[in-house]
This record gives sequence, structure tokens and C-alpha cells, in this order.
Amino acid sequence: MSVKATWSYPTAVRFGAGRIAELGQACRSAGISRPLVVTDPVVADLPIARTALAALAEAGLEAGLFRDVAPNPVGADVEAGVAAYRAGGHDGVVAFGGGSALDVGKLVAFMQAQTRPIWDFEDIGDWWKRAQTEGIAPIVAVPTTAGTGSEVGRAGVVTNEAIRTKKVVFHPLMLPKVVICDPELTIGMPRAISVGTGMDALAHCLEAYCAPSYHPMSEGIALEGMRLVKEALPRVAADPNDIDARGDMMSAAAMGAVAFQKGLGGIHALSHPVGALFHTHHGMTNAVFMPYVLVHNRKAIEDKCVRLAAFLGLDGGFDGLLAWILRLREELGVPHGLKGLSPEIDPAAADEIAAMAVVDPTAGGNPVPLDEAGARALFLAAYEERL
Repeated sequence: MSVKATWSYPTAVRFGAGRIAELGQACRSAGISRPLVVTDPVVADLPIARTALAALAEAGLEAGLFRDVAPNPVGADVEAGVAAYRAGGHDGVVAFGGGSALDVGKLVAFMQAQTRPIWDFEDIGDWWKRAQTEGIAPIVAVPTTAGTGSEVGRAGVVTNEAIRTKKVVFHPLMLPKVVICDPELTIGMPRAISVGTGMDALAHCLEAYCAPSYHPMSEGIALEGMRLVKEALPRVAADPNDIDARGDMMSAAAMGAVAFQKGLGGIHALSHPVGALFHTHHGMTNAVFMPYVLVHNRKAIEDKCVRLAAFLGLDGGFDGLLAWILRLREELGVPHGLKGLSPEIDPAAADEIAAMAVVDPTAGGNPVPLDEAGARALFLAAYEERL
């Protein structure tokens, strides 16, 4: 075989209901004695945050709390977190919450050791080699949603507020040392968040599966991740206390993030600028774009989608897969178009969105090369609900 590729897989995961009780032990195993817990203001006021802080206190760890993470975090959020980390004399980070808190927590652990601006470490080429590795803090990640899979990733997404553009910042040492996946932490999520994050996990698996690069291990993980979403997400939406379905969704989220080292594509390339400009929920934005991008890519992915449909127990090949996605979105209350996502989304932004989409780092994984004309057409199709 002539193909050459470089693969890697993630960290140790403590999975199961009630395992948040092991948070102190997990910190000690990562070499952390004075953790800074990084989360958002909503999660910080929930009982699950008090449970996590109590687990740290019971282990004799003196923890600080940084709770100023925005839903679509910006560089200033990371800077404030770094200031809190240094002021508190911390020696590690507990990233606790949804994708935004996980990303900011990892970025705080990374940036507290750097002297260069965060934008110098964007996921472009070997820019990560610019980093000062000594002093990058260890991370324990605790997801409280089931979507981004950031807990098993080596990057964080943050908006450069000066240019209103989402950036992916990467470094291998941003990979958490230990992950605690406790599905009990997700039970209190509002239905809309459960749906949006669940569709994000599906988007990760679907785009990774369709990406043209050679990575059969990730492709296999993506397949099983999609099967779990198909079976578990409707159950979670119907019964938020279904702990088995919650656990399957946490697994699917982590699997999606492992799988997308194979690549992402047009769904994310369009979702990132829409989120940056109009502050929409990332997972729900992915869900809106999903069928439009799937149809756009059909000529390049139809054979793969025939296999995917068969694996998922769907008749009709590509058309059967598309029909299932449309049914799932309708069942879960996902808007069919961008107008239903946010009234602030303006079709006049089509050219700006297209220009931002084609330079997004995820665009390169799209099975059909994404140019500005194609990105503009996709944005307008999703806005006008023309599938």
C-alpha cells in the first residue's frame, strides 16, 4: 500500500455514573494540587459544580474557580482565565462544562506558559512548534454536555474579537491528562442544549466519516458514534433522565472528537463564521447546515453513504440517510433553515460568510473542494431553505 498517514488517539477516560467523586484522585494522578476550575456562569451555579468542588475539597485540594466563560468564547476570556490562574498560584486546570468551558480551560493551561499572543498558535502548519512547552499546565477535563468531545482533543476554538473570526488553537500538550465522563452530570441540561450538543456529535462523526483522507480507524469510530447518536439522542430528548442514553451520548461525543482528526468539512466551515458573526449555538448551527452540505457533497460521498445507511439500518442509500437526518431534525425541533435559528442572521452577509468559510481550517476536509461560490450558495440555500 502506498498510503502514508500519521495517527494518534486520546487520553485516559474514567467513564460511568458517579465518577465525579474521583475528581480529586484524578487531579492528584495528573500532578495537580491547586486546581483552577474553569467553567461558565450557568454551570457554576448548578449543583453539579458544587459536587465537583466538594470532591476536590474532600481530597484535600485547594481549588479556585474561574466562571467567566462566554458561550462563544473570545480571546479576552482566555486572558482573564490566565490572570486568575497566575494570581491564584495554581498548578493545573479542571476544565468543567460544555465545549466552551472545556476549550477555555485547555487554552488557559496552555497560554499561562506563553509569552506570544494566542493567535500565534493557530492550527496552521507547524505553528504549534512556536510554543514554550515548559510550564504548560496539566488538565483534567470534565464534560457536562455531550457534543463537542473537546475533553479528548488537543485544540480549542476561540473567537478573535478584533476580526470576528473563530480560530482553532492547537498544541499536543493541550490534551487532558485525565477525563471524567459522568453521564449524571448531563441530566440537568435543558432539552435545547441536549439536542444542539447531540447534533454536534453527529456532525463530527458524519464529516469525519465523509472526509477523503485515509484514516480507517477514525472512520470506524465515526460509524459507531453515529449509531449511538441514532439510538440515544431521541431517547435523551424524550426522557432527560435516561442515564443509559445519556452515557451513550457522552461516548458518541468523545468518539466524534477522536474521529475528526481525519477531517471535518463544509458543515463546520460554514458554522464557524455564522457563530462568530451572529452568536448562534455551534451544535444547532451545524444541525441546520447538515443536510445542505450533504447534498452539496453527494457526488463525492454517495458510495460511502450507501455503506453508512446500511450500517445504520436505513433503506435507500444516500436518499435514505438524508431522509433520516431530516426526520431526526424535525423530531428534535431543529430549524430547517437559518432564519429559524436566529432572526439576526442577514443574507447580506453571504459574501463575508463565504470568504470566512473557505479559509476556515475545517474547509480543507470537505469531500468537494469548497470555494467562495460554493460556500455562498450553501449559506443562501440554508437561509432560504432550498434543499
